[in-house]
Amino acid sequence: MKTLSDIPLSVLDLSPIREGGTAADAFRNTLDLARHAERLGYQRFWVAEHHNLPGIASAATSVVIAHVAGGTSRIRVGSGGIMLPNHSPLVIAEQFGTLESLFPGRIDLGLGRAPGGDQRTARALRRHLGGSGDTFPQDLEELRGYFRPGGPGNGVHAVPGEGLDVPIWLLGSSDFSARLAAELGLPFAFASHLAPNFLHEALALYRRYFDPSAESDGSGSDPVGETPRVAALSKRPG
Repeated sequence: MKTLSDIPLSVLDLSPIREGGTAADAFRNTLDLARHAERLGYQRFWVAEHHNLPGIASAATSVVIAHVAGGTSRIRVGSGGIMLPNHSPLVIAEQFGTLESLFPGRIDLGLGRAPGGDQRTARALRRHLGGSGDTFPQDLEELRGYFRPGGPGNGVHAVPGEGLDVPIWLLGSSDFSARLAAELGLPFAFASHLAPNFLHEALALYRRYFDPSAESDGSGSDPVGETPRVAALSKRPG
């Protein structure tokens, strides 16, 4: 029987800006926390994308990931997550292809389907407001295609990105991403700080419908395997 000491632990951070502090202070604190987590043997350090929130500094998530990865040496660093509706799949493939090229074997790409902000922010991000999370499966497939050798077959190539092994995790606080991750054989992380009462149900759905024969995460790596990979996210206090 597993005990708490057998469970790999990780950190989800938002680079919180403390009262009276600045974004620069927040980034220094985030790196300091990541270094402590690495020394203590934590497995991952993820940062989350949020916009138009005065107390959160992690809007340029890929840049913060590079800051953390550059200041550590072993711990895996990634997104918890990148909000895919805000971005072109090609841009995300290029950004995380760049991160993987700079810090090989240490980068995770966690993806969410929420905008991470309000409608005004969505317009400022130039997100297509006629779309919604309903296009997430198509956007995800396009993104995965950019990591495959040869690209998605549309004549466009992610450089860097193509052929690189960047593990993709799906994030969610409902059953949508749990079912999609299971169907595709991808790792799944549940946002327990957003919907704590649905945690066990979502993870049970993921395990029930997980397809170990699904194709790999699109990065050229092997499928997840016979055992589903799950995580429960809970942000640290500000």
